[in-house]
Amino acid sequence: MQSLSAGAIILTAGHDAARNNDVDHQYRQPSSFWYLTGFDEPDAVAVLRPGSHTPYTLFVRPYDPTFEIWVGYRAGVGGAVGALEANAAYSIDQLDSQLPKLLAEYDTIYYALGSDDRVDGIISALVQRRRGMAQRGAKPIRRIEDPTTQVDAMRQIKTNDEIALLQRAIDITAHGFDAAMRTAAPGVHEYEVQAALERPFRQLGSPRNGYPSIVAGGANACVLHYVRNRDALGPDDLLLIDAGAEYGFYTADVTRTWPVSGKFTAPQRAVYELTLEAQRKAIADVKPGAGFDDVHRTATRTLVQGLVDLGVMSGSVDGIMERQSYRDYYMHGTSHWLGLDVHDSGPYRDDRGQIRLRPGMVLTVEPGLYFGPQAKQAPDIYRGIGIRIEDDVLVTEDGFRVLSEAIPKDPDEMEAIVSDGR
Repeated sequence: MQSLSAGAIILTAGHDAARNNDVDHQYRQPSSFWYLTGFDEPDAVAVLRPGSHTPYTLFVRPYDPTFEIWVGYRAGVGGAVGALEANAAYSIDQLDSQLPKLLAEYDTIYYALGSDDRVDGIISALVQRRRGMAQRGAKPIRRIEDPTTQVDAMRQIKTNDEIALLQRAIDITAHGFDAAMRTAAPGVHEYEVQAALERPFRQLGSPRNGYPSIVAGGANACVLHYVRNRDALGPDDLLLIDAGAEYGFYTADVTRTWPVSGKFTAPQRAVYELTLEAQRKAIADVKPGAGFDDVHRTATRTLVQGLVDLGVMSGSVDGIMERQSYRDYYMHGTSHWLGLDVHDSGPYRDDRGQIRLRPGMVLTVEPGLYFGPQAKQAPDIYRGIGIRIEDDVLVTEDGFRVLSEAIPKDPDEMEAIVSDGR
């Protein structure tokens, strides 16, 4: 927060959103608002004024006993000051009158214009009013700056408490994957496997998924964000599951691929072992000072060499890398940040080029190979195969720690688990 200490910081919560007719989506607080406030209700505004006598002020929905009968607990002004330890709190109905007072001594405001129409209007009116009153001693607002970049930088380095929450989310996810491996069988539908996967999430304290589960049998695995999850599994299918439980607002993000029958075919195993080799080599590159792009480059180069060895591609590895012709089979990045969001905040490049990894960063490592309709030159024996292997990796002081290592990915071990579930 040091880089924001010269001004007042305004953060806005979200609002209830209609799902259909008079039914709302389950509310989930925007991640950065939660990160800085720990407040989980909609229609709230936080004002942070470092160094002032009230550095943390919350505007919240007022206490409403009728609302509690129909919907449930609401903190109200008293709860904001008590349980949430705000220095001051007001009803959100007082925002128009109180926010200008809180900003009276500041000529720098950190606020993401466009994030809330009501706050936008208050800020716009305040800028004009202060400009017009400058001759009478009012301090004009000289700068309005989006604080997102600074907050993202804070979120990019995880504390020990954050890592513990992430680890718990991943451990819960591990139970789900074990149940899914023991449920998948020929004739079982993707949605049945999804039910088996997600039941342990809820049982073990995850209130929701970090993102919609991908449960993709056969060629459905070649659709990167497949979420229909309704087809029956065939005896020769692979099953790709990409899923993560959320716990304490932090989400896991793990992908495993295994044979529905309990036994890889020779082509399936060849592609799987190549993908696993690429992932292991990429994970080995994770360490302080390594470049974010270097992890992707290692995975990609390993995949390209393997595709040449399998006879799927021809030519030199360097030439294929330069032309990016491998993108018919591997079209996504190897990594992204992980935390409060599945694709967590934080830049991947800066003015000096690729971001260098630092202790406390958490990233996924998820190479894959996909022989879908776009892979027109692929040999027939590989058609319909889609494989991705994804783990969640913490950058440590001396290297890395795979937070999701308890979830099996060795092909022999997965075959044994699937067969044991019969």
